[in-house]
Amino acid sequence: MAIPSTITLPGTLDSLYPFMDFVTSFSREQGFGSEKIGEIELALEEVLVNIIKHAYKECDIEGNIKITCTQDDKHSLVLEIADWGTPFNIFSAREPDISLDIDERQIGGLGIFFVKKLMDEVRYRLEDDQNKLTLVIHNTHLSSDKR
Repeated sequence: MAIPSTITLPGTLDSLYPFMDFVTSFSREQGFGSEKIGEIELALEEVLVNIIKHAYKECDIEGNIKITCTQDDKHSLVLEIADWGTPFNIFSAREPDISLDIDERQIGGLGIFFVKKLMDEVRYRLEDDQNKLTLVIHNTHLSSDKR
């Protein structure tokens, strides 16, 4: 099991790339390949931009975002993303109707849809006035090598 790594930065767009670099580096150190890291980056960017835009900026709140990266015993990457903004349970968002033509779809919700599809597990909890979103990504390549 890898030692947890944590980064806390202001919940602003200026922090987006430092957060992304931090998680990408940790993922690479844990043996994740380029394709899986690309999926992690896509999901993470969606989550972070939503926090920055909706939990903080639209509500005129300033605050930090904290990301903790760990690897569990099954070689899965576990990302816990915490913020102190407006509470939002990712599971309360309505699923977009992807069967409709692009011109007929409602705006919004597609990013959350991708997060749920790309990650192996997604969990949310509100704890001590913090939104805590946990993303779990299985490293099947490493798991099969250890069998």
